[in-house]
Amino acid sequence: MIISVVQVVLLLGLALLAVPVLVLLVQVVSARRRVSSVIDLSPQRPRIAVLVPAHNEAGGISEVVQGIVRQLGSADRVLVVADNCSDETAQIARAAGAEVTERFHDELRGKGYALDHGVAHLAADAPEVVIIVDADCYLGEQALDTLARRCVRTGRPVQALYLMHTPEGAGPMRKIAEFAWLVKNWVRPLGFHQLGLPCQLMGTGMAFTWQQIGRADLATGHIVEDMKLGVDLAEAGEPALFCPQAMVYSYFPSSDSGIETQRTRWEHGHLSVIQSYVPRLLGGALRRGSAALAGLALDLSVPPLALLVMLVASAWLLTALFWVGLGTVLPVLVASVLVACIAGAVLLAWSGYGREVITLGELMGAFGYVARKLPLYFKFLFNRQVAWVRSKRDSE
Repeated sequence: MIISVVQVVLLLGLALLAVPVLVLLVQVVSARRRVSSVIDLSPQRPRIAVLVPAHNEAGGISEVVQGIVRQLGSADRVLVVADNCSDETAQIARAAGAEVTERFHDELRGKGYALDHGVAHLAADAPEVVIIVDADCYLGEQALDTLARRCVRTGRPVQALYLMHTPEGAGPMRKIAEFAWLVKNWVRPLGFHQLGLPCQLMGTGMAFTWQQIGRADLATGHIVEDMKLGVDLAEAGEPALFCPQAMVYSYFPSSDSGIETQRTRWEHGHLSVIQSYVPRLLGGALRRGSAALAGLALDLSVPPLALLVMLVASAWLLTALFWVGLGTVLPVLVASVLVACIAGAVLLAWSGYGREVITLGELMGAFGYVARKLPLYFKFLFNRQVAWVRSKRDSE
């Protein structure tokens, strides 16, 4: 009797774990299919406003603004929101060619409040499309034009391919982080895009019609305001569309403190979203019969890659111990299948997209990378980050 109960409990836990593992595998396999480079764009370029939230970005804002200005048309504009800045961000951004509005508030801090302030500022002369670009991000060729035309053509929010690169001479742990980012922001959304499903919003390289951004609930201090906005729009019937033909990119901080702040915000925020929004989206998908909501819920259910690997490895070890101690064979067999699935997904993603980022030998050292992130996940359980905190830049 005890053995039967233990086996049922283990199988139920494995069934829950199988959901993100299988979603990841399906996304990776789908992403390996041939992708057409031809996309349906509006024949006319809409009037664009690029919105750049910035907090103490004096060290890099000039280069970012200049890159944006080079892609603007005569009717377009770039607005920098200098949010609670104590440096020369506003002056430098103006000198680089941006329109600037400054915002100060002792308590309401965070990117969401800066975006809300910027949208209110744009309302006096509203554009057709608003594109949000972070103050540490650079644009790929024709990124603004592609995003804006795609947004107008589809009437949906559009998310660019957003990649992060490691600084020159970075060690293998940083390369593993870059590979994990590539899987999350390129391989996975591309796979669901191939299946006609929406993607998450990623915080930068996001295009919206004025009607969409004008009514969005932006003035929050949510730790991952981009994920929240993507969920809100999907529930309103406007799920985000992935557009890998447009790219924005940035660089991981070279300092350990900058990396730690960045990872904590992203991963604690993601785990909070899984708790808060995945059940709600699944409920909405069932009530409405919406494949888009179901797809977004399944996408959000996939935790950070390091954590997923850790959970699968722990599940295998636990079931193996019960097999040795109690003779429960089925759970360890199921756990072994999950290990094979996640290993296959990672190797397929690497062979198709990650060879230029990391060697196979370096990828095999990922267990050290996973182990180093254990404190971050324990912190989520006992002292999770709930406030938005900007990462320290290398220029600081």
